[in-house]
Amino acid sequence: MAGNSERRAKRVTSKKGSAKGSGGQGKKALEGRGKTLGATDRPWHKAYSGDNVPKKTKWKQEKERKAAAAEGRVSRIGRSKPPPKRRDTGDTVEVIVGRNPVAEAMRANVPGTALYVAQGIEVDERIRESVRLAGNRGMPILEVTRFELDRLSRNAVHQGIGIQVPPFHYETFEDLLAASAEHPHPPLLVALDGVTDPRNLGAIVRSVGAFGGHGVVLPQRRAAGMTATAWRTSAGAAARVSIARAPNLTRAIQQAQQAGLLVVGLDADGEVDLFELPAATEPIMVVVGSEGRGLSRLVGETCDLRVRIPITSDVESLNASVAASVTLAEIARRRR
Repeated sequence: MAGNSERRAKRVTSKKGSAKGSGGQGKKALEGRGKTLGATDRPWHKAYSGDNVPKKTKWKQEKERKAAAAEGRVSRIGRSKPPPKRRDTGDTVEVIVGRNPVAEAMRANVPGTALYVAQGIEVDERIRESVRLAGNRGMPILEVTRFELDRLSRNAVHQGIGIQVPPFHYETFEDLLAASAEHPHPPLLVALDGVTDPRNLGAIVRSVGAFGGHGVVLPQRRAAGMTATAWRTSAGAAARVSIARAPNLTRAIQQAQQAGLLVVGLDADGEVDLFELPAATEPIMVVVGSEGRGLSRLVGETCDLRVRIPITSDVESLNASVAASVTLAEIARRRR
């Protein structure tokens, strides 16, 4: 116990000792880092002028600026303008993806410029056929990574294969009208009034090909064009169906009427039931309205008839591509 008391009473002192000076040896450690750089002297600042930069550094910066401009991106050094936003108008190079669409496009001799095949995919008969046809035509066959094909197709479901095609070649409406008149069966055309979804466009083109239609007419403005998405949804039918662009859809309808076609507009409030349409076996043009508002006022007034598809009251309306398919199927049934 005594030993414990002595340990508790013992005074504990610091072993550090008294503070001592550096004797001037730490003078450099106390020096300041200099003045803060101004905005014009900071290479990463947008106000940087570059006047005080060594010649070699300025040369490297200029080289990086030029490289960034050539690649269409913004350099981190200097003040480059951001690249302009792109509008997808359907007039740029497109990549058709998917095993069925690519095979259909190759069979139809679509003017492709390159065939992309992803590494490590499971090869089936459609892949073999596409590669064989591309080889016969002398088309470059490029093996790429899945990541690269994702980038080229803008993250579409490509199934490991894609074909790069030039801008879609549209026919004139006059040529389309003349070609349909020379067909042994009565002309059957489909005009789209403001359909802006390329998937709807592709589905309608596919239905036109399936039910014996002779062509599709698109407005030149405020409507979807034949992009890669429309190509893929059409499952290659766009290679077999003639597609025209009309500068003015109302004028194109009037030209069709003068050529002897009955112009029928699909309208939920139409005065004629589709299944009672008397002229289904005659030359006819079906006009399909946009996904939201249907037929525009002027187009609806120009049509000869406005036809409704009978549906139950629980459903407000049909999708544009579904309505076109139902109408084309009924016309095909009547014509048989």
